Amino acid sequence: MKKYISFFAALTVSIGLTAQTYTNHYPKELNKLAEKWTKKGEWRNGFTKASPAPTVNLVEFYLQYQKNPEQWNALFKWLQETDLLAIPAGRAPIPGTTLTVSVEDGDNWCSQDDLRAGKGSESHYQKIDFMYVVRGTEGFCRLDHETSTPRSDYNPDRLDYHFQYDRLEQFASIPGTFNIMFPCDWHIAKVKTNAESQNLRVLVVKVDYKL
Repeated sequence: MKKYISFFAALTVSIGLTAQTYTNHYPKELNKLAEKWTKKGEWRNGFTKASPAPTVNLVEFYLQYQKNPEQWNALFKWLQETDLLAIPAGRAPIPGTTLTVSVEDGDNWCSQDDLRAGKGSESHYQKIDFMYVVRGTEGFCRLDHETSTPRSDYNPDRLDYHFQYDRLEQFASIPGTFNIMFPCDWHIAKVKTNAESQNLRVLVVKVDYKL
């Protein structure tokens, strides 16, 4: 576990204070409110297995939770009460909700050459990607809005992009943290890392995005 923590810490340092470069920005007062709310932890609904990664836009999290507490509460309750390593891979409903979890076992596949070739990007208008690694290390990129442009027409619920490799923000997610990609987070998942193994188990839940 110490090895993973060191690896993740190194990546976090590498992005430093630019962690929110490629996501929406808000006034300082709202950022402080969201940080305080996140730290207080009322959103957890008993969930103690993980916390938001440093790359999560806490204001978006705060605002979306206020608009849709039923789904968020149900999600965190299910995560806490479920043996996430024992459940079978595949798609399954979260009881009592319209949410579906995708339990994905596999390897990070997107190499730096793939990134240079412009592969793997996506964003969503109607859904939020909640991504929780329960085994292994998952690599991510987030795109620069200033230099990225849509590659094709919107295909519900996905849009991919032309982007500049040297403007990507690269980071990783490990057990004990979760990432949330909001519509403003144009992203690439399953990017190869320098971890010893690229194999992982990740849970992906599509939460409704509320305007």
